[in-house]
Amino acid sequence: MKKFKTDILILGSGGAGLFAALHAHQRDPQLSITVAVKGLLGKCGCTRMVQGGYNVALAEGDSVERHFMDTIEGGKWLPDQELAWTLVSVAVERIHELENELGCFFDRNPDGTVHQKAFAGQTFDRTVHKGDLTGIEIINRLAEQVWARGIDRLEEHRAVEFVKNAAGDALAGVLMIDMRSGEFVFVQAQAVLLATGGGPTMYKFHTPSGDKTCDGMAMALRAGLMLRDMEMVQFHPTGLIAGPHTRITGTIIEEGLRGSGGYLLNGAGERFMDNYDPRGERATRDIVSRGMYEEMRAGRVGPRGGLYITMRHLDPVMVRRMFKGMVERCADCGFDLVSGLVDVVPTAHYMMGGVAFRTDCTTDLPGLFVAGEDSGGVHGANRLGGNGVANSTVFGGIAGDAMPQWVKANGGFHEPDPQAIEAAVASCRAPLTRPAGDLNAIREALYEGMWDDVGIVRDAASLQRAAGKLDELEARLDRVGVGSEDLSFNLAWHDWLNLKNLILVSQSIRFAAIAREDSRGAHFRADFPDVRDLENSRYTCVTWRDGRFAIDTKPVVFSRVKPGETLLL
Repeated sequence: MKKFKTDILILGSGGAGLFAALHAHQRDPQLSITVAVKGLLGKCGCTRMVQGGYNVALAEGDSVERHFMDTIEGGKWLPDQELAWTLVSVAVERIHELENELGCFFDRNPDGTVHQKAFAGQTFDRTVHKGDLTGIEIINRLAEQVWARGIDRLEEHRAVEFVKNAAGDALAGVLMIDMRSGEFVFVQAQAVLLATGGGPTMYKFHTPSGDKTCDGMAMALRAGLMLRDMEMVQFHPTGLIAGPHTRITGTIIEEGLRGSGGYLLNGAGERFMDNYDPRGERATRDIVSRGMYEEMRAGRVGPRGGLYITMRHLDPVMVRRMFKGMVERCADCGFDLVSGLVDVVPTAHYMMGGVAFRTDCTTDLPGLFVAGEDSGGVHGANRLGGNGVANSTVFGGIAGDAMPQWVKANGGFHEPDPQAIEAAVASCRAPLTRPAGDLNAIREALYEGMWDDVGIVRDAASLQRAAGKLDELEARLDRVGVGSEDLSFNLAWHDWLNLKNLILVSQSIRFAAIAREDSRGAHFRADFPDVRDLENSRYTCVTWRDGRFAIDTKPVVFSRVKPGETLLL
């Protein structure tokens, strides 16, 4: 096993990880900083896939307070208000940093001001963008700056376990696998940032790439950390249906289409969203997804089993200019976005839940910081479109500022518990000792079970069915091997590890969904359809210890505004 030290280890190279690396280097260039990533830096992760844009209060008439109220109300009063305030206030600073220091080019109005487009669930057009390819612009500029500073990289290295010291009261480092050779690597670090991203790829239709398998959340659970709001899985209303033969099915047709006046149609060609919400297609993602799901359950679908989005009633020049990437993506799949119909379905997109953390990105495990989609509490029950990449960059920068200061005040290299390393290695190597089995059948069963029973609409009966299905899938997975000792880019082995993590996190979603006996945002219980008792809102807490889940709830602290009140004058 290879072993080496770095002062700061950053897991993930999306917006959170790369911003953290740059800020940490700026704070203290003498510290050794290493970015570890499952794929290639600048070429993987969810931030790169962002199409829509970045929410920030810049324009005349908008305000940080207005952005905050939209975030709190969209999150159904479950967000941690100090985290939400940090998001909306620091976003203003961060967007200027992206433009003026990192070189991002965002679209502009004729008068030179930054163009901000409409996104669903917001009371002001505040989404900064680069056409519909905003994420590529941000990640390309961030990656360039990381490369220019000579920050160390561990590419094609997957993190598999947090390793504590022998006393169990501090983080010693992270056990990883070099995917190129299959060799285990232990990285000892004074401070670690968890920024691997979420990725609800346990659902039949999902937007993230298949390598996003909730690894960080699973590692956090196994380390005994508390995860909050895990029942809150966001479904984006418009995922492309391109057929079962391609992984492009489920990828996003971006929200700006509806913000710009696009219509959703059922299989009979009828608009239907006005039946579910007076805002129609511009309602929040949870409401639109649920309306679409109800149309599908009623059988009002097209030949592919989904619904349609159309822009054909709008100016074709505007559509081609504003949504060039979407027009081309649809054309690649045989659809005419400008003048035709595009088949769509709600698709699992983002996890509002994650590791509980503080405004300085610290967690309850000394030495571990968290930022981005691995964290929970910023969005509550529903994330506004455009708040995701803002979340990653805002808190990634904060973590980068905080870690060098923490290292100086509290740091030191802890010796790892050797038994913990041995146990983690044995667990990872277990499938290598068993005959190869059908991993794809397990994956497909997970897709179907989570979509049907723990998806857009849930109830006690479906969640109970899911319990049996998930337990059975885990037992099947533990009997299945990958049947190969060639560990170099052994994709079957990594598929097994991915499924192990996905099943664990799926169980946490199910347990949290059982605990919440009302409907809030992305969590809709058919047997408890009402939003209840906002004034006494509580959030769910999930921990995993000794092979069992423990569920608790804690009161939301209304530190800035209470239900029924507003910060707006």
